[in-house]
Amino acid sequence: MSAGTRSRRNDHAGRGASVLVAALASAFGVVLLEVTSVITTVLNAWGVTEMGSVRITLTIVAALFIAIAVYVSAIVTTNTVATIIAGRTRTIALMRLIGSSAGAQRRAVATDGLAVGAIGAVAGAVAGILLGFVALRILVATDVLPDVAYSLIQPVLAVPVIVVVVSTWAAAWAGSRRVLSVSPMQAVGAAEERSVEEVTRRPRRARIAILMMGSGVLLLLAGVAVGQESPLGVLIGLVGGIISFSGLVLGSHLIMPPVLALVGRVLGSSAPARLAAANAQRHPERSARATIGLVIGVTLITMFAVAGSTMEVMMQRTMEDPEARAAISESVSVTLAVISVLVGFSALIAAVGMVNNLAQSVLQRSREIGLLRALGFTAVQVRWMILAESLQMAAAAVAFGLVLGVFYGWAAAQALFGWSSEGGIIAPAVPWLLVVLSVVGTVLLAVVASLVPARRAVSVAPVTALAAA
Repeated sequence: MSAGTRSRRNDHAGRGASVLVAALASAFGVVLLEVTSVITTVLNAWGVTEMGSVRITLTIVAALFIAIAVYVSAIVTTNTVATIIAGRTRTIALMRLIGSSAGAQRRAVATDGLAVGAIGAVAGAVAGILLGFVALRILVATDVLPDVAYSLIQPVLAVPVIVVVVSTWAAAWAGSRRVLSVSPMQAVGAAEERSVEEVTRRPRRARIAILMMGSGVLLLLAGVAVGQESPLGVLIGLVGGIISFSGLVLGSHLIMPPVLALVGRVLGSSAPARLAAANAQRHPERSARATIGLVIGVTLITMFAVAGSTMEVMMQRTMEDPEARAAISESVSVTLAVISVLVGFSALIAAVGMVNNLAQSVLQRSREIGLLRALGFTAVQVRWMILAESLQMAAAAVAFGLVLGVFYGWAAAQALFGWSSEGGIIAPAVPWLLVVLSVVGTVLLAVVASLVPARRAVSVAPVTALAAA
């Protein structure tokens, strides 16, 4: 397979994944707004008063979860574009060599991102409207909802579409910044990701990330301390959580490789397992791009679950009536179930991003895999190496996300309800069913994520791969 063919396959796969991510985010936003409209209509039919405040509350909740989905999809899109650019380094260098500027190349990538965002957002909106209409008809037919006049198609549905298009374009622009560092001289070399040495020679980003994480954690702990006296502590904690987590995303290329290496030791000492572990260390930016989206998804799910469970413990400490305790438990369980489904959508988007990044990585390493085959690696060993990489990434992302989610969830509960707890600061309440489901989901995700890349890896003949520049 020629370098041009590989580049085109890389681009097509990346565009397809980006369209899917944009469509998921857009469909999620449209469905949430439709649900908000349906709930408002039902409450109005029941004669609930103060509809203005109810509508505002529902809109705020919907906007919050739309923002989460868009945030995750933007990170996934940024990482996808950056991965594609890494695979096209030589092609971009050749364009620079014949006179094209870095700015022109970057604008081309951003324009492509705008088109991808528009196609995905519109397709997702159509799918969301159809899904909402079918679900509503089923619920009305089964008497779950009253048969009244519902209005699913409203001008407000254009909001998530516009937001997704703009965020995808911005993500493509951010992900394409590596174009600026490609020089014409790289036309004579192979397209590769930056190595550990190249990454560590850029300390400014690392210093900013460490500063953000440190200051964010201090604000988070300050929110916990203030929360022991007033619920206003949650505002301080919220700012600290945003700053610290943004710093973590910024410094993920320094954090994730060691976590991946630690998980890689569990995979054993076979040649495929050792190679899988080494790949995570050789190119830290690629490893971070493939895993950070999933870390965000797992962190969000775990955070809400731990925060809800911990707040339930706090509230039950102040209640002596068994019926009141039972009511609290039921309310928290229902709320957590709804939130888990909503936030789980962002985890799905992140999972798509991980699968795509692994596939892009395999396409970039066709020559390396051809060399392994030429040296005696069997197709089974190559497949196991890809599966080991997938397991390593999924396990590291889920484990790290669980740790972060427990900490953030505990801090949120303490900052919001610490003042009402008679026993002061308490240990986080961890819903262990969530941990078990996360482990099972990790294995399933890893297997699914490795299927297509593994098939691509063994489909190229060793001689063909080695002949490619």
